[in-house]
Amino acid sequence: MKYAIYQMEIIAGNPEANRQNVKQWIENVVQEEQPDTVLLPEMWNTGYALGELANTADRDGEPTASFLSSLAKTHNINIVGGSIGNQKADKFYNTSLVFDRNGELVYQYDKIHLVPMLNEHQYLTGGQKKVHTFVLDHVKMGLIICYDLRFPELSRQLALDGAQVMHIVAEWPAARKDHWKALQLARAIENQFFVVSSNAVGTYNGTEYAGKSMIIDPWGTQLKTGSAKNTGTITTTLDLSIVSKIRRDVPVFASRVPEMYE
Repeated sequence: MKYAIYQMEIIAGNPEANRQNVKQWIENVVQEEQPDTVLLPEMWNTGYALGELANTADRDGEPTASFLSSLAKTHNINIVGGSIGNQKADKFYNTSLVFDRNGELVYQYDKIHLVPMLNEHQYLTGGQKKVHTFVLDHVKMGLIICYDLRFPELSRQLALDGAQVMHIVAEWPAARKDHWKALQLARAIENQFFVVSSNAVGTYNGTEYAGKSMIIDPWGTQLKTGSAKNTGTITTTLDLSIVSKIRRDVPVFASRVPEMYE
């Protein structure tokens, strides 16, 4: 499966401009790279202008759901749509949407863990549904959002449910860039799956984003890494056959003793 990751500089508070950038990028990358699956970053519609969500957030996933669905169907690609600022009833969420080649919504997830350092709890509501796997092109996958990366329980549950690829979508800050790398490597190695991440670049409200979007194999090898500063596209083809081989060679899951972990 060939991936293309959009390492994007998000224009905070300007969903229309961000949609145009995403549309143009997808059209270009489909023509130049012919990917099977594309990946977008966290909160790419609104950015972290959280105080403006009442005016900028989607309502029940729209217009982003229709926008991404149309692009997926038109270009015959899977779109792991990062996440968006999204209003449901009178609450705001950080919501991920995933579409298959037919433009069908196959997964929706609200970020569970809110970042205290950014006062997210003042603006957002944490997701109330557990993570679960979804399938694209017959491959079982999972997705977490930014701060979720610090909670290994989510990734382990998805691995136990059979995920071969884990997506991480983020606006991870440069101040904690070493954690961004170390935690992704740990999740890939301990769960023996591919980690594919999309992080933002640029600066908003004094926070610089770390970039360094990554593709890591189940052995912990960094196959591709993006720039720390620049927008761009990161591509590679995943050899999914190595997941089962590595899990046979180092049988972590067969060695688990879950009754001893409580």
